[in-house]
Amino acid sequence: MKNTLASLMVFLSLIVTAQKASVSTANALDTALVHRVTGVQGAWNNGEYKITIPQNQLTVIVDSFRIIPAMGLSSWVGFTPFKDGAMIMGDLVLTENDLKPVQQEVIRQGLMITAIHNHFVRNHPNVLYMHIGGSGKPELLSAKVKAVLDKVAQSRGGQPSEGSPETVANSIDTAMLNNIVGKSGQMNNGVYKQTISRPDVQLKEHVIPVSSFMGFNTWAAWQGTMEHAAVAGDFAMLEAEVQPVLSTLVSNGIEVVAVHNHMVHEEPKIFFLHYWGVGDARTLATALRLALDHTGKASQSSMKSMH
Repeated sequence: MKNTLASLMVFLSLIVTAQKASVSTANALDTALVHRVTGVQGAWNNGEYKITIPQNQLTVIVDSFRIIPAMGLSSWVGFTPFKDGAMIMGDLVLTENDLKPVQQEVIRQGLMITAIHNHFVRNHPNVLYMHIGGSGKPELLSAKVKAVLDKVAQSRGGQPSEGSPETVANSIDTAMLNNIVGKSGQMNNGVYKQTISRPDVQLKEHVIPVSSFMGFNTWAAWQGTMEHAAVAGDFAMLEAEVQPVLSTLVSNGIEVVAVHNHMVHEEPKIFFLHYWGVGDARTLATALRLALDHTGKASQSSMKSMH
């Protein structure tokens, strides 16, 4: 009897293991397929996959600072798997001439346009950012994304990623930035970028979780010198945080250039604020720290106090 019971328990354990493996496989994203169809190599993170297209072809200047891909001049599309397929979210960098044909292609492909906005002011040439979304089978979604990216290339007369990214000068004390802002970052071609997630908010779009990897975060990108620095970035905020963050930034000399949504069906509602600041690096970092103190209780508890 004991042997029979033991055998039954082993059998049931094998069934449960097989079921879990089946669910895992069903929910896994075929990243090789996305790469093959879109033609763009991506990055994988916790089951999600993101392709990024640096806009090396564009020469964008703001207040005498060169805006390179690492400073916020890259298009991207992220894939999040779920039970019956995948959800995509993305942000496309477009010139004024790209806007009409590309948005027509997005609609033609049955995808959603969830936002069109600026990240900068006084930028030459003018660039716009268009957020897209959709869901379905990964292969079909990949083909739709490929069609949209091809339309951008057609409008530009060449692939936006052609060429090598420029490198900008950066002699800012990054340890000082880490200490004041409360987050370490990464240096990329002279741009130092700090990314701050919002673990206090369990954001969902169409009941599917939206991660920091898929664009739900606050960030700051730096270049220049200690005396003459430039910082560009984005705050992800709950509705009650919008006015305190905006007022704090403006009162401390940082220019708010856009306030808008990135998504349409998200819960809870999230607002995004883009900013641009030029000046003394320590003063700019202190202003950002003061604004951050109005967001995310869980995030604040993990950050260092301002020095």
